[in-house]
This record gives sequence, structure tokens and C-alpha cells, in this order.
Amino acid sequence: MARQADGGTDGTAAERRGPRVVLGVSGGIAAYKSCELLRRLTESGHDVTVVPTEAALHFVGEATWAALSGRPVATRVWDGVHEVPHVRIGQHADLVVVAPATADLLARAAHGLADDLLTNTLLTARCPVVFAPAMHTEMWEHPATRENVATLRRRGSVVIEPAVGRLTGVDTGKGRLPDPAEIFEVCRRVLDRGGDLPRDLAGRHVVVSAGGTREPLDPVRYLGNRSSGKQGYALARTAVARGARVTLVAANTALPDPAGADVVAVGSAEQLRRAVLAAAADADAVVMAAAVADFRPARYVDSKIKKRDGEGPAPLVLEQNPDVLAGLSAARPHPGLVVVGFAAETDDVLANGRAKLARKGCDLLVVNEVGEHTAFGTDDNQAVVLGADGTETPVPLGPKEALADRVWDLVAARLGGELRGR
Repeated sequence: MARQADGGTDGTAAERRGPRVVLGVSGGIAAYKSCELLRRLTESGHDVTVVPTEAALHFVGEATWAALSGRPVATRVWDGVHEVPHVRIGQHADLVVVAPATADLLARAAHGLADDLLTNTLLTARCPVVFAPAMHTEMWEHPATRENVATLRRRGSVVIEPAVGRLTGVDTGKGRLPDPAEIFEVCRRVLDRGGDLPRDLAGRHVVVSAGGTREPLDPVRYLGNRSSGKQGYALARTAVARGARVTLVAANTALPDPAGADVVAVGSAEQLRRAVLAAAADADAVVMAAAVADFRPARYVDSKIKKRDGEGPAPLVLEQNPDVLAGLSAARPHPGLVVVGFAAETDDVLANGRAKLARKGCDLLVVNEVGEHTAFGTDDNQAVVLGADGTETPVPLGPKEALADRVWDLVAARLGGELRGR
């Protein structure tokens, strides 16, 4: 039966609102950024109730939350006692997102304390819960915080990894609230799957490569490719939403960092190789979605190569780059590592894909046709996922997130019971 907005049942379609989201805001300087998250939620049709802590109201006032959400703001357990807000708000939510989530809030949530309306709401919620932490680096790295985060993740909550950047004052490091647009994408992913969102990557560490490598010719020129990184970023976002700790090795992309992913920026194929191998040491799965250059200039010229009148260009001599995917497959840091490759083909797609799967030695190979207006830079993709066990899984044309989810379905099915990632 359909629920009404007041928590009852039945009602016409006109009376029903969009998904109910509780936006919890705890007392950190990053609270002002949650105004942008609230705007994105409301403008996309979500019915948002803001529950700030008393400390949060020192940073952003009640009037601002009410104006942006278009509804009264719940702040205290004792307001509207006859409606039992400390129970009803959580009971009727489709999603609870806390942004920012301070170290104090994470500690109280992990230990089941309920000394204000927000922590009461977290205890009564039976819907997915997303925490977007924001705090100083020392607080995030403290063993108490790490244990609290592990507890919340073990119980099924999505705790997004904080971003790296400028913090309060002159401090810089890990602990910055991720971009509100990226937090919104995590929330959208969680809501899209509702109660059926797989948490099959909880406790896992996965590594994703994305973008296209560039091989320098001289200080101003390079050999590159058309990859935008969108498919790799979709893989990172969906893995975060499914509970994984994600390391994203990004080569020359112009995309905002996905919320919850540790991003390692690289340029060349050799830099990507080193970053992937380092991250794979304790990973459960590696998905190589980056377009890695097969060749690089045999000689790097220290100064800009000049055009000389009457002379043609000097021949460009290339040498082969190390094969990152084949090397990782052959020398796995541990036997349980699942390795996934991508093969961009322009003709004889499946035949070339099967030959490449055998040659690379990976567990899965995502084969897709590419071209000037196909796959590269677009929001959609289609592919066939080939398995080393002989399986073939076609994925029809659709959003790159749909292909990413299908890849993680296949990876999760191949992972054993041991949790290697932490």
C-alpha cells in the first residue's frame, strides 16, 4: 500500500510526495555546505526534513534550513511531543543522510546514544543511512574514530571517506567534507536501490583506475587518448554506495572527486602502474577502467621541439609501456585478488576481446566498442563482460552506472568470505 506523506497508508498519487529524506546536520564548520546538498535534494523532488543538532545551529540558523527545505525544521525532542518526533521522523524516512558528521556524532551513533533528536532519529530509522564525515585529520585518523566508523559500516551504514583539502584555518589534509554534488550522487544511488541496495562490498577495499594516461614528448606535448574517465568514476561511485573502501587512480581527468573515494592523481602509464600496484597490496579487487597508453616516446626532449623551415619533423620513435593489467594478473599480491580489465575495441569486438582475456590473464574483461562518438566522453555505455570461466554477460546500452553495477555484481560473486580490505 502507498504511504501518505504523514506516515499513513493509502492516498492518491497527487497526495504522495517524493522519497522522504532526513538531512541530519551536526556541529561543524562544514555545515554551510549542506545547504547546497539540501538544495539538490529538494530540487530533484525529495521531501526533506532537516534535523540539525544544537551545535549545528551556531553555524547555520533554523530559518535558513526552513527556507531551503520548505518545511518546519525539527531541532528538539520536546517540540511537538504529541507527534513523538524522536520516533516518527526516523520511522517514516526512506533515507537518512548526516552531513557533516562530526567525530562526536559518529561516536554517539556507533554507541547507540540518543541524547538529542538526531541521534534518536538514527536509532529509529530502518532505512539506509549515509554519513558524510568532516573533521580535522587527527580526529579522522584517531583509533577511536576508526573503530566507530568500522562499527557503523559493519551495521550496514554507508560512511563516506572524507576528502583531502583545506580544513579549518591553515590546516590541510584528509577530513574535508566531500563536494555536496558528490554526496548527492551517493544518496541518489542509495535511494535508487532502496532497501535492495547491495551491501556486498562492505568491508572490502577495491581499486579502480580511470581516465587516460599521457606520455610526454617534451615539456608541452604528449601522446594521449580520448578517455574522459566517466566509466571509472561511475565504478568508484557505485562501489562506495555498495559499502566498499575505494581507491581511485585517476589519470588526467577533469571530473570532481567521487565522494568517499581516496583519489590518487597520476599522469603517465608508469605512474599509474606504480599507484595501482601499491593500492592493490591490500585490495580485494582491482578494476582497470583507465585507457593506458601502449607506447611512449623512446626519448623525452627537455626543451620544446621546434619547427624548422624547410625541414620535416624528425621521426617519432616509440617504445612499449609495461602492460599494467597483464603484470597485475600474473603477479597478484595475494591469491584472492579479483582482477578486471577493460578492452576498448573498434572492430571484431568479441573476437579481439576473447583473445585479450586469454593474453591478459584477468578474471573478467569488459569489452566495449569505442569510437569518436561512442563510449568516450558519453554518459552511456554498453559492453559484454567476458569471464575467464567462459561466461559472457551482455550489458545493454544504458547509464555508465548500470554497467558499473553489473561489473560489481560479477566481482562480488567471485570474492571469497575473507575480508582483506580495511
